[in-house]
Amino acid sequence: MLYLQWKKTSKLIRKGLILFLLFSISLGSRAQRVLHQEEHDLKPYYFGITLGVNSAKFKTHLDPYFLNQDSIMVAEPTNAGGFALGLLATLRLNERFEFRFNPQLMFTERNLLYKLNPAHPGDLDMGHQVIKKVESVITTFPFHLKFRSDRIGNFRVYILGGGKFDIDLASNAKARRADDMVRIQRFDYGIEAGMGFNFYFPSFILSPEIKFSNGLGNLHDRNEALKYSRVLEGIQSRMIMFTIHLEG
Repeated sequence: MLYLQWKKTSKLIRKGLILFLLFSISLGSRAQRVLHQEEHDLKPYYFGITLGVNSAKFKTHLDPYFLNQDSIMVAEPTNAGGFALGLLATLRLNERFEFRFNPQLMFTERNLLYKLNPAHPGDLDMGHQVIKKVESVITTFPFHLKFRSDRIGNFRVYILGGGKFDIDLASNAKARRADDMVRIQRFDYGIEAGMGFNFYFPSFILSPEIKFSNGLGNLHDRNEALKYSRVLEGIQSRMIMFTIHLEG
């Protein structure tokens, strides 16, 4: 089942990438006749807004206790989606490089799938499988260094990389709501990398972007008293983001 879910998610990601590239190529082919916003490249800084969707999951590390028990047979992460809204501030360093700050409010969900041992009927009140949903409202503060290509008419390509710092505003609420949940730490940090395209229009710049985010901190607030928590040693965040920036 996990293989089928991952296969389905991989197909969706591939389709999204193909649509993303086709959309970018289509816009680029239409926007070459009249040169828009020639003075924009000379601005020392500029601002914008961000709209995005994401596919998120956890990367889990099993605790040695997992091998010494027979109640939970499988503990695996699964993918889930979300969306984000944010602001954008960009500082021009030189012709090629820019520094970008992109704070966002993200609404996302990351799930954990547990398969229980049928030989333990007392554990099967919810069936042979249990999905623990970890719903998060994240305030993220990413800092990126952008490298820009030459401008070709009203089109430009860029790549970026940097770091982020996250605050999960819903982490404490989840901890209070139930004792049988997998608890997540409030703070996280990580690295990000991606690429995007700038399309120059008369009054704004449209910038579709794809970005990969890997959390480096251990998010798991492990509790020996909780059976779904004690089989996990560490949890890290993973996310793929499709974003549209509108810049001025």
